[in-house]
Amino acid sequence: MQEQGPVERVLGAIRRLTASLVESGETRLRLAVLELEEERERLFVMLLLSGIALMLICFGIGLAILLVVVAFWDTHRLLAIALSGGILLALGGLIAWRVKVIASQRSLLRSTLSNLSRDSDSLKDVRADALERQRQRENL
Repeated sequence: MQEQGPVERVLGAIRRLTASLVESGETRLRLAVLELEEERERLFVMLLLSGIALMLICFGIGLAILLVVVAFWDTHRLLAIALSGGILLALGGLIAWRVKVIASQRSLLRSTLSNLSRDSDSLKDVRADALERQRQRENL
């Protein structure tokens, strides 16, 4: 068998590197798709359960307010209605603030992004090592 020259060895290394990069990219893409599918399913279940909970809570709050107003109908019905409305507005504001906090937390593709960052750091380390070896050879 004939020994390869430097050009053939470099081309072979480039082919292997390209194949490795394509495989790594494909793996990361599959991971991203899997995470997106899981997130979609989680959001659907969360939305469905939230809708049911919201409906039941609205009925419960309505009945509780009706009970308070009926109980104070003869004495302080306006105060009972005003306090009930104020409490509902305060709770609504608190919940809206909490939703804003939750929405600002980024979780979509967290694992994929961390893996890509780790891959990027590894490639930078390999490149820095290669440059250092090249400098050492030039200094000899």
